[in-house]
Amino acid sequence: MTNVTIRVDPDIKTDAETLFSKLGISMSGAVNLFFRQAIRLQSIPFEIKAKTPEEEYNDYFTPDVVKNILESAEQFKRGEYITFSLDELIAMEDGDIPQRAIDFLESHKKAGNQ
Repeated sequence: MTNVTIRVDPDIKTDAETLFSKLGISMSGAVNLFFRQAIRLQSIPFEIKAKTPEEEYNDYFTPDVVKNILESAEQFKRGEYITFSLDELIAMEDGDIPQRAIDFLESHKKAGNQ
């Protein structure tokens, strides 16, 4: 036997140890299984590929993100939106909220409670 030293993210190591324990094998046993399978197949024993554009899209547009986008679109159709100039947006970063924005929010809170 010989020693092999590898660097692994601590969370991955913990999760792997938990899994391998459930499977009744040690970390060393799991690595040896991986090596044996790779040697037998003469390749990595699982598929490695880049994500397709669709997979990348699905990672970004989670169901919650899509729901929020659709809700925003419906609010826009109903005229429930307000626009700001670039200067107003910059001022809002410093906490200077335009009165018309406060009025807009208050009117929609009241409309939502009726």
